[in-house]
Amino acid sequence: MLSRHKEWAVNSQSHSLMAKILLAEDDENLGFMVQDNLESMEHYVTWAKNGEEALALFKEAIPEICLVDVMMPKMDGFVLAEKIRALDEFVPIIFLTAKSLEEDRLRGFEIGGDDYVTKPFSIKELAHRIQVFLRRSVDSPGSTPQVVEFGSSSYDAINICYKFEEQTFPLTQMEGQLLRMLLSNIGTLVKREDILEEIWGENDYFKGRSLDVFITRLRKYLKVDQTVEIKNHHGVGFSLVVHN
Repeated sequence: MLSRHKEWAVNSQSHSLMAKILLAEDDENLGFMVQDNLESMEHYVTWAKNGEEALALFKEAIPEICLVDVMMPKMDGFVLAEKIRALDEFVPIIFLTAKSLEEDRLRGFEIGGDDYVTKPFSIKELAHRIQVFLRRSVDSPGSTPQVVEFGSSSYDAINICYKFEEQTFPLTQMEGQLLRMLLSNIGTLVKREDILEEIWGENDYFKGRSLDVFITRLRKYLKVDQTVEIKNHHGVGFSLVVHN
């Protein structure tokens, strides 16, 4: 497992967080444009032009966030994301994709991606998505106790992991954010639209489908504890229930 050290900096004029970013993009014009604009915002950007190069640079640079194009030579973005996730459970992965098919977007979430931006996109939109993840990493420990106990389980908000007895399951940022939101409203229905607005920043059909993927992933972790379950309120939302 790679050791990653947070190196957040804050632009005093814009109050934006800056970080090390890995950009995996084979399109020369788009890659240059994204790197140039993000560096003008004082991010440090490492640009790889194929999947194999991106994986090697990931191991060297240990970035705080990854921007991954889906269609790349030598190794496509989906395979790259799987390999990155095997090395690091926490680093946010945002897919840059021209693919609009629902199954492609859902596949990205299923293999450990956290979000996607569909080409063509504006730098303003991309920068906003990046800030959402950077602020979440900084703010989340203070908004939840370090360890939340529920049923026979616990959630470690600092290390972003779910624990049951002697077992520890590292979570991605998005998984941790979702579990944290359910725990903050334990036993209470949390509406789908509220989850989407809070975690993804928008309520649309594709983000709704991605929410279902993340709920499925959380249920796989929680199934080891027979005292807890995530209940589905069909078409309305979800609730985390603890059984005595």
